[in-house]
Amino acid sequence: MKKFQVVGIGNAMVDVLSHAEEAFLETNGIGKGIMQLIDMERAVTLYDRIGPAKEISGGSAANTIAGIAALGGRTAYVGKVKDDQLGRIFAHDLRAQGAVYETALAPADSEQETGRCIVLVTPDGERSMNTYLGWSEFLTPADIDEAQMAEADWIYLEGYRFDGPESHAAFAKAIRACKWAGGRVSVTLSDPFCVERHRDDFRKMIHDDVDLLFANRAEIMSMYQTDDFETALQAAAADVAIVACTESEKGAHILAEGQRWHAPAYPTRIVDATGAGDLFAGAFLWGLTNGHGYEMAGRMGCLAASEVISHIGARPEADLKEMFRSHGLI
Repeated sequence: MKKFQVVGIGNAMVDVLSHAEEAFLETNGIGKGIMQLIDMERAVTLYDRIGPAKEISGGSAANTIAGIAALGGRTAYVGKVKDDQLGRIFAHDLRAQGAVYETALAPADSEQETGRCIVLVTPDGERSMNTYLGWSEFLTPADIDEAQMAEADWIYLEGYRFDGPESHAAFAKAIRACKWAGGRVSVTLSDPFCVERHRDDFRKMIHDDVDLLFANRAEIMSMYQTDDFETALQAAAADVAIVACTESEKGAHILAEGQRWHAPAYPTRIVDATGAGDLFAGAFLWGLTNGHGYEMAGRMGCLAASEVISHIGARPEADLKEMFRSHGLI
């Protein structure tokens, strides 16, 4: 048995969540429902303009790892933060959730600060993200511990991480170490605009190295440059062994081993859609690494997603394992 079921690599961020009307998005040039990269000056400006905010440790892959850890999974996370208030909060929260966080904090006098994502939640529950990557942008191959990657059943790579200058080399090192030791590779596409920025690199990695692809409807259609959802799903299934694609209130589609399953969504009141895909991926991976089939893992993912969108913040607040029991999933 390997030390870790899943090791995640991503942008280490702290989410700053605030409610906003759609008029605020328009006035401030914020694209609704997408992630936009911003610099430190823009981050400060937006922070000054938003209403009351709540700071919660986030980061897409970190949310996924926190979800798996909350279920009792053996996890580790790799991502860079500064030795400042937000950085210490981030590291503490992951460890408190039960995940291993061994990445050294950058010195307090570093020019970059801990990354943060200003998440504006409109009345319909949609989230619009404004991301200052900060120190997390500068993950390099030197930050990848090959021994740690070799001790993982799965590694989970965050698509947003492609925006860093040495991210591709860091991912390549992690993939080699994991595969050499018999592990498998999963990746999440993260955002359709992220896909547009790095489509060729995504396609090569997916085709050559990825065993499990996570995406939502918009992301997978962007990846395969088609307006037809079914065509995109089949193209992905030709590239990877397992496809897990979410479709909002329509649930999720799982394609593997020449078969296909549909996992229905669980109705809930949408308070904040932040983290829905992250928790879907976490529960899905937990299901697979604990011997559950693809369909059941998909149902677990949809239930976990329904929990996280029912409250502010992208980390689970309810006992996910007890939820699985109450719905007959375990």
